[in-house]
Amino acid sequence: MNTGIETMRDARKNKGTAFTAEERKTLGIEGFLPPVPQTLELQVGRINTQLGDLTTDFQKYCFLNDLKTRNETLFYAVIMSDPAAFMPIVYTPTVGEACQKFDHFFRGSQGIYLPITARGRIKEILSHWPEKDVRFMVVTDGERILGLGDQGVGGMGIPIGKLSLYTACAGVPPQFTMPVMLDVGTNSTDLLEDPLYLGLRQNRVRGADYDSFIDEYVLAVQELFPKCCIQWEDFANFHAVPILGRYRETVCTYNDDIQGTAAVALAGIFAALRVSGQKLTDQRFLFLGGGSAATGIAELISEAMALEGISISDARAKNWLYDVNGLIESTRTDLADFQKPFAHPHAKVASFVDAISALRPTGIIGVSTVPKLFTSAVIKTMAEINERPIIFPYSNPTSRSECTAEEAYRWSDGKAIFASGSPFPPVEIQGKKFVPGQGNNVYIFPAMGMAVLATEAKLVPEELFITAAKAVAALVTESDLDSGLIYPPQSHIFEASLQVATKIAENIFDLGLARIPRPADIAAHIRAIAYKPAYAPAP
Repeated sequence: MNTGIETMRDARKNKGTAFTAEERKTLGIEGFLPPVPQTLELQVGRINTQLGDLTTDFQKYCFLNDLKTRNETLFYAVIMSDPAAFMPIVYTPTVGEACQKFDHFFRGSQGIYLPITARGRIKEILSHWPEKDVRFMVVTDGERILGLGDQGVGGMGIPIGKLSLYTACAGVPPQFTMPVMLDVGTNSTDLLEDPLYLGLRQNRVRGADYDSFIDEYVLAVQELFPKCCIQWEDFANFHAVPILGRYRETVCTYNDDIQGTAAVALAGIFAALRVSGQKLTDQRFLFLGGGSAATGIAELISEAMALEGISISDARAKNWLYDVNGLIESTRTDLADFQKPFAHPHAKVASFVDAISALRPTGIIGVSTVPKLFTSAVIKTMAEINERPIIFPYSNPTSRSECTAEEAYRWSDGKAIFASGSPFPPVEIQGKKFVPGQGNNVYIFPAMGMAVLATEAKLVPEELFITAAKAVAALVTESDLDSGLIYPPQSHIFEASLQVATKIAENIFDLGLARIPRPADIAAHIRAIAYKPAYAPAP
């Protein structure tokens, strides 16, 4: 067997044209490459040239995905050279299109697929993974991908993209990560009738069989990879909430849709309050959407308010939800258990605008996944009752946003403190340029991952997400706030993530949840283990 050829075919070891003359000779690969070796920097330049010839972000996504399977170091060198430019390509919003087209553009596996038909053998299948020290799994069952719904096994695009950002944005070494798809079927008729669909051709399994499958998976992970943190991603609400509740006290785990989204929203609120000059406990929030994202954000806001001196019940009373059936109030009989803490006494209201008029919130947060629901009337009503209304349309991808940045700024006459789930370009209103912030979970989950890695944390309690939110908000400068930006610039995401990770890691040590002794300099410890794209010497 030609070990040199094997090296060239191993994405983690391959250097492409950067193999030196001596390495080529030693490995026996002379003649397989053009004769003049090049540096990693020149390779990055070549990739950028090739990307410049492509016309759509989806084409660029496919190109970069192929690059990752051929040369992992070069892939990360490209992404990390300009994270603000590449994050929308490797993750949201482009990853949504990639999930929808997954079966038609499938090129090769980058993760582990666990079908429910393999119950009883999950540990065996997981053991096939070549790396034996896995620290992070992002896992989905594909049922509620972004705002796009049931994508079946196509949802694997989310764990792959998310873990790429763990590395690119916070330096979590890629060898410690594993994307996982739990295939329990799909209820999408389009997928089931598509001859190219790659998943199980059956309706989704529910109930006890589903729960036992999840239990088997979690137990297998703990046995094979005892230091692994499981991040649940894009599960339907009726699974996401109970899964998190079942494991959060005993397993190192969290749900980014619930807790990461909540933390990035809270970070935006902390920064917004620096603009308005108000206190957190004086705020009232109305959510458009009543699912796990809404209740997760509302609960974290409530816990942060409680830390500032009010009771948790009084804090929850300042957070209201509005869903497809109207205002969530205490007489409703159609509520899930996780919604009930935010079902307060109130008369029924006819519309979301009427709810704003009745409740007089200081901020509205959209997590409905239904576009254009923050109408002109909604924004104008918020601007009438608030000097600086907080307007957060967080649904993504972009096509699902409750409003655009331009709509929020224009309809509020520039008064809105704005952030969205997907990126929007700068807006000029009355001669002033506004730079809209993106309330992207990328400010939270990579830093959380690095903190968990650096401490070998046993659990991920809710307190860590409040710490992360405060750390993100603290990184926003006064000049950022003056331009309308309430999150750190994504161009500086790597440095921001390391600083946020340091604050989270300090909290982990303070709580006694670390498996390692506390380093004298936690920030230096984190920087020492952070991944940087560079070729290792050939064996």
